[in-house]
Amino acid sequence: MSRVTVIGAGLAGSECAWQLAQRGIAVTLCEMKPEKTTPAHTTAYFAELCCSNSLRSDQLENAVGLLKEELRRLGSLIIRCADATRVGAGGALAVDRHGFARMVTEEICSHPLITVLPGEVREIPEGDVVIASGPLTSDALAQEITKLLGTENTLHFFDAAAPLVSFESVDMSNAYFASRYGKGEPDYVNCPMDQEEYRAFWAALKDAQEAEVHGFEDGQVFEGCMPVEVMARRGEDTLRYGPLKPRGLPDPRTGREPYAVVQLRRDNADGSIYNLVGFQTHLKWGEQRRVFSMIPALRQAEFLRYGVMHRNTYLDSPSLLDRYYRLKSEPRIAFAGQMTGVEGYVESCASGFLAGVETARRLLRQPPADFPAETAIGALALYVSNESVGQFQPMNINFGIIPPLDHRVKGKRNKNAELSRRSLELIEKRKAEGLGI
Repeated sequence: MSRVTVIGAGLAGSECAWQLAQRGIAVTLCEMKPEKTTPAHTTAYFAELCCSNSLRSDQLENAVGLLKEELRRLGSLIIRCADATRVGAGGALAVDRHGFARMVTEEICSHPLITVLPGEVREIPEGDVVIASGPLTSDALAQEITKLLGTENTLHFFDAAAPLVSFESVDMSNAYFASRYGKGEPDYVNCPMDQEEYRAFWAALKDAQEAEVHGFEDGQVFEGCMPVEVMARRGEDTLRYGPLKPRGLPDPRTGREPYAVVQLRRDNADGSIYNLVGFQTHLKWGEQRRVFSMIPALRQAEFLRYGVMHRNTYLDSPSLLDRYYRLKSEPRIAFAGQMTGVEGYVESCASGFLAGVETARRLLRQPPADFPAETAIGALALYVSNESVGQFQPMNINFGIIPPLDHRVKGKRNKNAELSRRSLELIEKRKAEGLGI
């Protein structure tokens, strides 16, 4: 029986190991937790969500909603566990953070073809390997990867996580439940601010003291996880057009939209923990308490976890990887997850899924599944491996990297829905042909 070593039991590694095992391939899954942890991890569970607990939109008019639906139909472990541990978040798929990770861990550990090997991997093993060690790869393994690839082929950016507060400490006399424009259930706690309150908050935020992060500069952050204080320094109204946008969230006490709104999203199934949406930060912990407590509804907030920042490493994938996330120079080695330059939980899962499927098909001497560019799974892999990409940066899935329709459709949402319909038809065709399942 063929055996593959998967390094890292995050979202990508767990998905990859599952897809290999489901196809009859024995897997040794190496995970350094709990023997060794990183600044971003707090539990021993696999697939731990370090930043937000949201897997973003679940709507098919959104590219990440399409990617989730493709994975759902193809038997993704991560999406199945996310669906099973869902918490209210309007049109988004958000999960009970610990419940989700615990379920993934239990599924992986109970699979008869997966052997979990705890401890740090310090060298790249012989044989077939998928490296899904994440953007916080340990120093020893990172040095081995750099030796393998050359120093010019590893890049990095900075990522941040938002604080968590207890629901019982939120002053609901200064907050209200609602979803934007009334779409979906009113799952978000909305904390309004008037103009004077907002300006005082903004002034304090832009000048607040940051924690030292070696090598960090404002220009080195990924736009999708921009620290809130970096946004504040871009201008007084930047936050009001970003995470504090009040549009579609009228205050029931006045019937009018506030000047600015901070949203809180449920972080666990019990609804006892909420996270500050869009408040990724690397302020000092005392400064987080001081500044964020200026939000009226959070004046007495109990902070259960403060925001943190860490360096994420990723590869120059277009020059290194093929469309199967395999190393062009040594195809026995594949990569998966954020270190390939895919950005986001679902995207990491998709890379692990495809790496697992295509590795299994190669070992079973089956033709590649070759997910086409018209599917979100295929488009993402083709973008990451596209040698014509100039300045390579981490990428969320988006409809811009999917080929356009061959006919006109009026309206952006209608066009996106049509792109999704085309993609899902291709996925169903792949399933009928026995490819990718």
